[in-house]
Amino acid sequence: MSIKDVFNEIASKYDKQRQLLIPCYNDFYTLPLETLSYNGETPAILDIGSGTGLFSSFILKKYPNAKITMIDLSDDMMKIAKERFESYTDFHYIVADYSDYTFNQKFDIIISSLSIHHLSHENKRKLYHKCYELLNCNGYFINADQVLSPSDYIESVNLNALHEFHKSSSLSQRDIEMAYERMKYDNPAPLFDQLQWLTDSGFAYVDCVYKYYQFCVLFAQK
Repeated sequence: MSIKDVFNEIASKYDKQRQLLIPCYNDFYTLPLETLSYNGETPAILDIGSGTGLFSSFILKKYPNAKITMIDLSDDMMKIAKERFESYTDFHYIVADYSDYTFNQKFDIIISSLSIHHLSHENKRKLYHKCYELLNCNGYFINADQVLSPSDYIESVNLNALHEFHKSSSLSQRDIEMAYERMKYDNPAPLFDQLQWLTDSGFAYVDCVYKYYQFCVLFAQK
C-alpha cells in the first residue's frame, strides 16, 4: 500500500486514536500554542500534512480568525477536515504532496504534526528550507513530530514505554497491530540533526520546546 492508501484507510478513526496512541497527547498539541506570538488576529497559517485538521483545530483556539491553508495527500483525511471546518469561510484545502507543491503566497505561521517524519532525511532538509522561504519575516514554524534518539539504548527505552502505554489503553489488539503497521512508513531523524537543518535553512531561532520520549515539538522563527 502507498502511504496515501494507509492514511485513507485510517481516516475515520484517526482523531479518536491519537489520544490512545500518544501518551503526551494534551501537551503535544497544546504547548506549541504558547510559543506563538503573532501580532494580529488573522494570521495566514499553512498546515502541512494536515490530515483531518486536528492540529489546526488547536491553533484555532488561539487564533479563531486565522486564515488556514491545509495540504495533505489523503483525500479521505481532507474530507473529514472539510466537515470539521465547514463553518469557517477562510479555509483552503489542497490534496497534494506538500514536498513538491508550489505555493503562491507567504504565511505567518507554518505548522505540521506527525507527518514530516515520513519523508527521507534529504527531503526533510529541503522542506525546512522551503518553509523558511514561505514564511513572512518573524514568521513561525512549528513541527510536532516524532524524532529518533542518537542512542540505540534510549530508542529502545522510548519504544518499550510506548508499547506499554498502548497495552494499557482501550485500543483493540487489531487497532494496535494496524498502528504498528503504519509505523513501518516512519523515518524519523535525530533531534539534533533536525535543529541543525533548521539553522542551516536560515532560521534565526531554533529550539526543541517539548520532548516526551520520541514525541517532540520543534520551534523555529524567521
